[in-house]
Amino acid sequence: MGEASATTAATAAADEYLLKSFFAEVSEVERDNEVLRILSCFKLNPFEHLNLSFDSSPDDVKKQYRKLSLLVHPDKCKHPKAQEAFGALAKAQELLLDQQERDYVLSQVQAAKEELRAKRRKQMKKDAASKAKSLVDEGKYEQEFERSDEFQQQLKLKVREILTDQEWRRRKMQMRLSEEEGRLKKDEEEQKEVSSWRDFMKTGKKGKKGEIRPPKLKTEDPNKSYVQRPVKKG
Repeated sequence: MGEASATTAATAAADEYLLKSFFAEVSEVERDNEVLRILSCFKLNPFEHLNLSFDSSPDDVKKQYRKLSLLVHPDKCKHPKAQEAFGALAKAQELLLDQQERDYVLSQVQAAKEELRAKRRKQMKKDAASKAKSLVDEGKYEQEFERSDEFQQQLKLKVREILTDQEWRRRKMQMRLSEEEGRLKKDEEEQKEVSSWRDFMKTGKKGKKGEIRPPKLKTEDPNKSYVQRPVKKG
């Protein structure tokens, strides 16, 4: 147990030394460039903000956040938007360490991969040589392609597309729910007015000289749902 603890402590110390060495060599221009990179990232993909691959672990997320957050920290970076970039990194880490949020993003990544694979299979049907090589290598050819920069770039763009579509659907659903809540509230208010009128018809309401008067018409009632008739004087 003691030996394992000592090894862990030594590893942490080595990481700390490397991190300090890294920051000692970072110029102000590099800090500014990182701020611009972060702010240019697709807002719905936290992996992009932290510049991590989709298979990164929670520990990878924590290490990368620490490295980048120190790089663009407002106290160390003079860029006017350093605070905004710093906040974006914090939000990205928060999302990726939340299991539910992380699972949601990764489910969209998987959907993007399936779409790209289906597209590639369709293309390969037209390419006999590629199809033959794929069969011979028993999938190794496809695995190599998915590790390529070309595929990773395609995946990144496809994930953006899917996340954007899902966010648009979420907002439309939210808007519809809000509209429905407003309609129900309006119906409830109208029902209260009808009930008030019925109560008046049953019990009546005497004025100062014995006249029976209905409830006063609300000035904000746009539908003129009821109109007060003139009272006949005796």
